[in-house]
Amino acid sequence: MSKILVTGGLGVVGTPLVEKLRSCGNEVWVCDLPHNHHPNYIRCDISQYRQLERIFEMHQFDYVYNLAAEFGRWNGEDFYEKVWMSNAIGTKNILRFQEKYGFRLIHFSSSEVYGDYDDIMYERILDEKPIKQMNDYAISKWVNEMQIHNSELMFDTKTVRVRLFNTYGPGEYYSPYRSVICMFCYRALHNMPYTVYTGHHRTNTYIDDCINALANICTNFKPGEVYNIASSEYYDIRTISDYVLKAANKTDALVSYKEHEKQTTIDKKVDNTKAVRDLGMKTTVDLEQGIAKTVEWMRRVYDVQ
Repeated sequence: MSKILVTGGLGVVGTPLVEKLRSCGNEVWVCDLPHNHHPNYIRCDISQYRQLERIFEMHQFDYVYNLAAEFGRWNGEDFYEKVWMSNAIGTKNILRFQEKYGFRLIHFSSSEVYGDYDDIMYERILDEKPIKQMNDYAISKWVNEMQIHNSELMFDTKTVRVRLFNTYGPGEYYSPYRSVICMFCYRALHNMPYTVYTGHHRTNTYIDDCINALANICTNFKPGEVYNIASSEYYDIRTISDYVLKAANKTDALVSYKEHEKQTTIDKKVDNTKAVRDLGMKTTVDLEQGIAKTVEWMRRVYDVQ
């Protein structure tokens, strides 16, 4: 059994990850921004050094999963102060405590770091070619990875970086800044208009498949490794929308179609070979099934027909 801290453990990925890690027999603690009733919960903003210090002075952790971050391309434009405080300062704070206490870190990066790369996205490509990240959120995530690399070189810290590809599914509550699938599902169910950019393609990963791979990192921890956490499926955005409309029993009367969205990656086609090899990554829920499950979950939580 390991003692694990999950920062951002009340989030879309954090919540099921905590449940999975506990089901494997680990002692799991959570920190996040809201107050919470759970006895293994400590309120903390990771951008605030003192709040983190209190946690690490109270507990000795074997692993820290650092999910705490501001998420999303447009969120990074509208709330850039929060993005840079949480993502850059927050991660630096985590690294300072890692250097002091020696826990093993699993840090959550993003597929956004691959920027405008127009070929299959495999992990080492960022070390081989100059790639431009296309927005503040993406830039902040690449900054995190460079911060980690520097800490590894200077202090011999032990970290695994994971780059998530369009994780979706039940548990993601709607806001205008959420994932494409979440927005499409919510807006279709509520008869709200949305835009489909037909020239874009994505690799989407169902939440359960993502969590299973992430939980396996502790049992096969390889310091310095980087993993694409991604399914084997690859679809254009129009197909994603069509699956949503089918599950929601709607037409596309309120859907607008455009070719491209500015400063947004055209295609995200991924090589997940290492995650399959080391973490047991596999696709058990295909996109059409996953979208149907997501729509049904939204029907229940938002009480819509």
